[in-house]
This record gives sequence, C-alpha cells and structure tokens, in this order.
Amino acid sequence: MNPAFLSLIIPARDEAEGLRQLLPELLKILPSAEIIVVNDGSSDMTLEVCSSYPIRIINHPYPKGNGAAIKSGARSAKGEVLVFMDADGQHQPADISILLDKFNEGYDMVVGARTPGSQASTQRAVANDLFSRFATWMVGQKVEDLTSGFRIVDARKFRKFLYLLPNGFSYPTTITMCFFRSGYNVAYVPTHCPKRIGISHLRPVRDGARFLLIIIKIGTLYSPQKLFLPISAGFFGIGFLYYLFTYLTVGRFTNMSALLFISSILTFLIGIVSEQVSALHYKDSDISDD
Repeated sequence: MNPAFLSLIIPARDEAEGLRQLLPELLKILPSAEIIVVNDGSSDMTLEVCSSYPIRIINHPYPKGNGAAIKSGARSAKGEVLVFMDADGQHQPADISILLDKFNEGYDMVVGARTPGSQASTQRAVANDLFSRFATWMVGQKVEDLTSGFRIVDARKFRKFLYLLPNGFSYPTTITMCFFRSGYNVAYVPTHCPKRIGISHLRPVRDGARFLLIIIKIGTLYSPQKLFLPISAGFFGIGFLYYLFTYLTVGRFTNMSALLFISSILTFLIGIVSEQVSALHYKDSDISDD
C-alpha cells in the first residue's frame, strides 16, 4: 500500500510530551502520509506542539472522549486506509510497517496485539485477557487483544460503524465485534508497548465499574442469543431444582420457582428481540462491497 493512501489518526488529550517524540518519528517514516492529531480539549501544550509540525489538527473545544476523537479523525481523513495509534508513546511508529504488511495480505483490519509485559498494570492485563477470552468464545475466532487502540483498517468499512462507536474508551471493543459480525477479515500482529509517557486518563475504580457493561456490549453486538440463552437456561435450571426441592420437602410449587421460570422465558424472549435488533445494525454491511 502506498503511504500516500494512509491517514494516521492520533487522539490526544494532554499528550504534549508524547507528541514531541512521536510526531518527528512519524514524519520521518511516513513523510507522504496524512497525519491527523485530534486534540480532545487538552489543557497542556498539546495544541502548540502539534502546530509546530506539518500535520492536520482537529480541535475539540472540550474533552469528549477517546472514541469521539477517533470518530472526528475518521470523518475527516482522506486516506483509503486508516491507522489509529495513541499519542502516549506506547505504540511504536516502526511497527506500522509490520501491520501494513499484514493488512496488504487481504485483511480488512489488523490489530497490534500487546505482548506480555506491555500492559500498564496487572489489573488491566487481567481485564483485557478476560475481555479477549469472552470475545473469542462469542465469535469463534481467536481474539488476541480486544482493547488495543493500535490498528489499521479499511476506511470505508470502518466508517460504516461510526454511529455505533461510543465516545469513551471502549471503541476498540465495539469496532472489533462489528468487523467480526460483518464477516470482515481481522488479523492480529504481536507488538511490544513500552511504558507510556505522561499520566493515563483511565481510572481503575471508575473504569472497572464498566466491566459488566463492556461484557454485555460484546454479547449484544455480536450474537445476543449466545449471551441470553445461557442466562435463560440458568434461570430455568435453578427454577427446576428449586421446584424439585420444595416439592419433595413441602409438597408444593412455590412462588420463587414460578418467578425463576418466568425470568427464564422473559430472558429468552429478550434474546430473540435483541438478535433481530442486532441484525439491523449490520444490514448495510451485508451489501456487496464491490
């Protein structure tokens, strides 16, 4: 792929120090590529640093979130291929060529999968591993790094799902499941990420509370019935065992058993409806891309 067809999109919020190191390297390695920094309401010298280099700058007047910055960059980019990377120094410019080589083999998205030791903390490493294992079970394909923000995508296919992407930090999860759900080709390339420059905007307590929501999003984006059916079966199984216990001990059918059976039926029906709603999200991607 000719670098002239590339657009590099870098979301940045208070990442002046990281950009001072990153931008010169990118300009040296990919001088003809379009480089876009989305300044997400930074309060430091991010805007001033970017202004000293021949790149495009998209300025958010206030912080909207990592996902919002990604969407702004994707809408504005002119390239046929989009490269997303962070401004904090964790994603190495030299690895772009490795991802590009894989992309040129015929993939629609190539993700830089972080090698062991690349995570900022043990808690995040464990959480990402759980996310990736759950996603692997959902899609039936190996998902090596569900939350990596270092990826190369086909611009036209990526833009089909902009309306589904959240404004926060879970955009990688959403776009990965969208690509798998649509039958697009996804590959992973191992990359090492050094310690970030500056302070992370993620907060363990606040963002840890989103764990359940992300898991539910993974399920509902890909195959809701694969998530709701086991839950429904669990309610039914517990209800049946409880009914059997009460029947043998007190000789009657209890309200709790009835509630569990009803919950099982309702969960199953919600799964069916969710499956149909999920299918509507991907109706346009079923149209030929030719």
